[in-house]
Amino acid sequence: MNRLSRRQALRGAATLAGAEMLLQSSAAEAAAASGSGTNVLPPQIYTMRDGRSGQFTTFDDATKQKEYNLKPGETKVLAEHLTPGIITRMWFTLSGWFWENWDGDDESRWPDATILKKVILRIYWDGNPFPSVEAPIGDFFGMGQCEYRPYLSDFIGLSSGGFYCYFPMPFRKVRIEVQNLHDRLVPAMFLNANYQALDALPPGAGRFHCLYNAGTNPGSKPIEILQAKGRGHFVGCALSIQGRQPNYLGFLEAPEYFHIDSEDGAPPTFTGTGLEDYFNGGWYFREGEFAGPQHGVPLKDPLKSMISMYRFHANDAVCFRKNIRMHFQTPRPPERTSEFKFSSTAYWYAEEASPLAFKLPAKEKLVDWYRIREADHQSIP
Repeated sequence: MNRLSRRQALRGAATLAGAEMLLQSSAAEAAAASGSGTNVLPPQIYTMRDGRSGQFTTFDDATKQKEYNLKPGETKVLAEHLTPGIITRMWFTLSGWFWENWDGDDESRWPDATILKKVILRIYWDGNPFPSVEAPIGDFFGMGQCEYRPYLSDFIGLSSGGFYCYFPMPFRKVRIEVQNLHDRLVPAMFLNANYQALDALPPGAGRFHCLYNAGTNPGSKPIEILQAKGRGHFVGCALSIQGRQPNYLGFLEAPEYFHIDSEDGAPPTFTGTGLEDYFNGGWYFREGEFAGPQHGVPLKDPLKSMISMYRFHANDAVCFRKNIRMHFQTPRPPERTSEFKFSSTAYWYAEEASPLAFKLPAKEKLVDWYRIREADHQSIP
């Protein structure tokens, strides 16, 4: 019976397209059992997999309606599933942030890019009453500045009008919902989310979490990115910052601080050398915008003191057993700093789904920047 359970678990793990470590482990076990040694090729795209493929979608085959029109103040469940599986790809798009040339005479439909801050994405795992993912849709996909800036990475990105996510998301049950906090716009919401249905999840399948935070920093206080309890591993973050004064990027002096499995007031487990250093850049991202597979700077406007950054931790995931806190803080004295605003998303996997440490800002504070660039995404080179 134990051998059968083990085989079923490994087959379940193999359905997760991005879980190469699990696949390599099962291949190594098979090689060891057969006496063929450990020189095993990594899994290939042609490797056979078990599982039952499905897709959550906003398309209604009965009415042929492809999208859901989300009214101001409305919360809508876009997908709900009551048996185990793993979401392997999630794609959204929505209207409202660009000029709708097909309906431009209707002033109520005129674009407002703050819709990217005012549509909230929530994901609930395993029947829990609390979300383990909660963030404005723009921030969840790595862009918090009320702009659509196309960029491509391994895990999240904005690709020519779409918003995609390739973080694998195991679940026993799942509910995906969106809420519209805009006072006027009725965005057309589109969703396709691919998943693999399973009889049971593979051992060690963690629950994906996303924590949003935002605020005004006088310049010297910590930028709180992540606070979480329990066992898990941190896999990345996205951070947008905007300085109060023009042509100021001094907030990039702030190193990262990780406190892992420690009590309040304990020294950090490790630190870095600067905020842009953490995001694999240097000299305030001297060469400007770029998008890499696991780190990048989709937006940099020094004159307007605006920048958006992301970094993911795949092989360098930060593990914790009891708790974790991650923040950035400048070593400069307060008189050598300047006020800025920020918004951030932190991504991690936890042993169990858990409530998030921070609540969303009040509706009237969701959009809280000193300036928003008046530009459609197509008008920015």
